[in-house]
Amino acid sequence: MTPEQFPDPGVRPRTEPPGQAGERETLLGFLRWQRETFAWKCAGLSPERLASRSVAPSGLSLLGLVRHLADVERGWVRGRIAGDVSEPLYWRVDDNDADFNEAVGTPECVEQAWAAFWEAAAFTDRFVPAAPSLDVTCDDSRRGTLSLRWVLLHLIDEYARHNGHADLLRERIDGAVGR
Repeated sequence: MTPEQFPDPGVRPRTEPPGQAGERETLLGFLRWQRETFAWKCAGLSPERLASRSVAPSGLSLLGLVRHLADVERGWVRGRIAGDVSEPLYWRVDDNDADFNEAVGTPECVEQAWAAFWEAAAFTDRFVPAAPSLDVTCDDSRRGTLSLRWVLLHLIDEYARHNGHADLLRERIDGAVGR
């Protein structure tokens, strides 16, 4: 198969981060770019292909990454910074990889995962501009006190790392490559 650009059926266009803006707008701009890049890398695939695993013994799949990223963003912003003590959607104490292990290639699983992904994104996009400052903090048992600024940088890093995984997974699925 000849590599081609990822198809973009109905996926929102990627929005360039602002070149000149305040810190809050710049951080949100880079986070949005990373999210939209990830969605673009998943565009046009059937539920079965989204759920297809990489190379054994890894359970990594694009659908698992959708679920993982939804839980990570939801957990950091809504859970820790905003103080909503809801349980994670996918992660469990008895199965730290449930976001991947339970990612099945059904339309329902895919729809639910993307709904959670975009809901977590929408919450962050509403919460950050309304926060008193980027110095709002949360406590983390492993790292101590963390600021909203740190959380946003961590999310940008998380998405960027997993976008690299998504590149490789997508190329393995159908030969499509992105930039």
